[in-house]
Amino acid sequence: MSAPEAEGDPSGLTEIRFHHSPSLPRVLEEAGCSLLVSTYQAGQLVSVGVADGRLEFAFRRFEQAMGVAVGAERVAVGGKGQIWFLQDHSDIAGSIAPAGRHDRCWVPRSTAITGSIACHELAWGIDREGRPDLWIVNTLFSCLAGLDERFSFVPRWRPPFITGYAAQDRCHLNGLAMRAGAPAYVTVMAPTDEPRGWRSSRNDTGAVIDVASGEVVTAGLAMPHSPRWYDGQLFVLNSGLGCLERVDLATGRRDQVAAVPGYARGLALYRGLAFVGLSKIRETAVFGGTPIAAHHDELKCGVGVVELATGTTIATLQFANGVEEIFDVQVVPGARCPTFGGAPGDGDEIWVLPGG
Repeated sequence: MSAPEAEGDPSGLTEIRFHHSPSLPRVLEEAGCSLLVSTYQAGQLVSVGVADGRLEFAFRRFEQAMGVAVGAERVAVGGKGQIWFLQDHSDIAGSIAPAGRHDRCWVPRSTAITGSIACHELAWGIDREGRPDLWIVNTLFSCLAGLDERFSFVPRWRPPFITGYAAQDRCHLNGLAMRAGAPAYVTVMAPTDEPRGWRSSRNDTGAVIDVASGEVVTAGLAMPHSPRWYDGQLFVLNSGLGCLERVDLATGRRDQVAAVPGYARGLALYRGLAFVGLSKIRETAVFGGTPIAAHHDELKCGVGVVELATGTTIATLQFANGVEEIFDVQVVPGARCPTFGGAPGDGDEIWVLPGG
């Protein structure tokens, strides 16, 4: 398969090879969902669906694609200096070539310019009027934020140990768990107020923080990401160890659900399954020395599907080239085979007009 390449490639495309377990198409069909996967390093938003029993992919380029939030009518994607909004136009999905293959289609409609805030995860919540409300993990300013057309962003919450808003990435706030339409838990690499203080020691300083109280729920993690509230329980990725863990809120103890063969980042929980993003690691000051770095040559890039009840990995998707890092994984409930509207000038552009 081919995906849009970065500017400067004369063909405009790059070949991406992948392989998957025979069980993956069946797992997605039985769960009644498809996936959206963002790749920070490759700058792609990838849809993974099934048609005629086979895995199908669609790509849409967003520079530094990171957090993804799937709403009822819109998808939000965090990119370099901005957040993109894609509108659901499923009414035209069936007519996109090859006709009849796709059942969902998202077309980029607007963008919010935030400037460089190192936007990590995004999540749709519900405001006081019952309307969709986007929450942003603003890592550079160590806070949760919202959008307002008058400003770059609007700070909404920060950990109690962060004394002020500054572009200093003090604790590397990176993950957000929603509960009942509101932020409930966040992950940080280290609870420090020093500029980039988390970088000095990160193999056992990670923590999950309760948004309502500001208290640490569990500590001692290695570069944690992607906290999620699901079925009355809190889950988190202990990324530096390559583990999916369940948190006991009463004691702070964590139990391992599963170990995965990659730097674990990006998590979606749906119908008893955990869809876990797997990344290879770069040899940089950030990743070097992490526990999982000892297995550098064995690490995979892709998605692992874990059965929560047993901790068994029941399906896998692995990118063999072109993609080395996954940032986010989100489930699209009820979608069989999604796609995206083409980019301007790529030959597959889609125009959507009012009906009449």
